[in-house]
Amino acid sequence: MRDTTELTTAAERFADRLRAAPQSRLQRGAAAEGLALARELADRAQRLEFPDREPRTMPDAGVFAVADQLAVAAADLAETLRTAPPGAPEGALDEAVRLVREAEARAGL
Repeated sequence: MRDTTELTTAAERFADRLRAAPQSRLQRGAAAEGLALARELADRAQRLEFPDREPRTMPDAGVFAVADQLAVAAADLAETLRTAPPGAPEGALDEAVRLVREAEARAGL
């Protein structure tokens, strides 16, 4: 089993910053960055867990829900990676952490 703490910690930090951001900042793009990241993480988790099924797209639940969507998507991916069989894609965890950090930087939070 892999240690996925780095992914969940990075995602929770970004989610906390989204929760604390003013509505104007969220509407200027921070929420869109968070949602795009949540969708990407959810897509990756679904592709690993159900490789024969087309992933479902996470809905846009609004600027005030995106932090929770991000936290859930990251936790789902972390659990999928943590329990993945030995044949899981190499570097998937590092790539996910990189995606979180880059999205947070683009969000300007």
